[in-house]
Amino acid sequence: MYRCKHVKLAFRFELFAFLVFLAIGMFGHAALGSPVILTLSANSSGADIQKALDGLPPNGEVLLGAGKYEISQPLMLRHDYETLRGSGSGTVLHLANGADCPVIILGPPMNELKRPAAHLRLADLFIDGNRKNQKVELWKSAGDGSEFNNNGVQIWNVTDATIDHVTCCRCRSGGLVTAGVRRLQVNDFDSYDNQFDGLACYETEESHFDDLHLHDNLAAGISLDLAFNHNTISGAVLADNDLGVFMRSSSNNSFHGLTISKSRHHGVFMAQSAAPTAKGWRLCPGTQCIGNIFTKLLVNDCGGRGFQVNDASCINNVISGARFLHNILGDLGQPAKNLVLVREMVAAH
Repeated sequence: MYRCKHVKLAFRFELFAFLVFLAIGMFGHAALGSPVILTLSANSSGADIQKALDGLPPNGEVLLGAGKYEISQPLMLRHDYETLRGSGSGTVLHLANGADCPVIILGPPMNELKRPAAHLRLADLFIDGNRKNQKVELWKSAGDGSEFNNNGVQIWNVTDATIDHVTCCRCRSGGLVTAGVRRLQVNDFDSYDNQFDGLACYETEESHFDDLHLHDNLAAGISLDLAFNHNTISGAVLADNDLGVFMRSSSNNSFHGLTISKSRHHGVFMAQSAAPTAKGWRLCPGTQCIGNIFTKLLVNDCGGRGFQVNDASCINNVISGARFLHNILGDLGQPAKNLVLVREMVAAH
């Protein structure tokens, strides 16, 4: 009898908790309100797009129709729960001649450092950085000293953002650049013919990058150069870049299913950061690459090594199920034995 009474009370408590949870969820959804979508046509200016973005309520979206939009100042997503979406690859954001700025910035106003922007989304559009008609790389510096360069998309001081089905090409600096970012999700991103990197990440954590196509960039396909930790990159194809992956100060990341081909130098280059001093270059403490895992890695036809570890301080990294084919300088290079644990590697010269 006591047991039956106890079960009934437990059931009532669970039902009450479920109803409370449901009410909280409905209240939260109501607080954001139904999505408000503002649709703009291709005759809209960059100023028109920015005005629409700044006027959105929470959970609002600016939808750009197919066509070419001339951009002379960065489009800024700087308020929480804000979306800028195109209509596919036919929506082209073209950086005007001599604009010398990023095309899109996701983040709070540049002088506001206390709280990051959150829940921003960019989707379904094509960005042309028009690099041959830009003169300089640097645009401005933020309040924390971060540099905003002439990139396709710059994400700065943001949590829980999403990039879906976006292409960045011909940028004077990089395609997509992240700094001070957590829990970013990038899906189906194409980046090519940029002056520097297809994708560059600094101070980026707990983020996922899936289905990347990074090719024909003058520097690296992927550059990871400051506190890139606890992230996942999967399903990436990196072809005809100077380096496939350049990484320093990167720890505990997972790389799955990367295909790197025809890099002009190495497929993967892993190192510790160094800085000039009065006595010459010195390694920077705490900037080693440690605990990174590469599974199902394919590196072929590169002008350097398939995988080059530059510094003996880069330890506890793992390569599992890799294939290295026809790389000019060999497959795996490291300054000491067993810096990289290798499992099931296939090599051919």
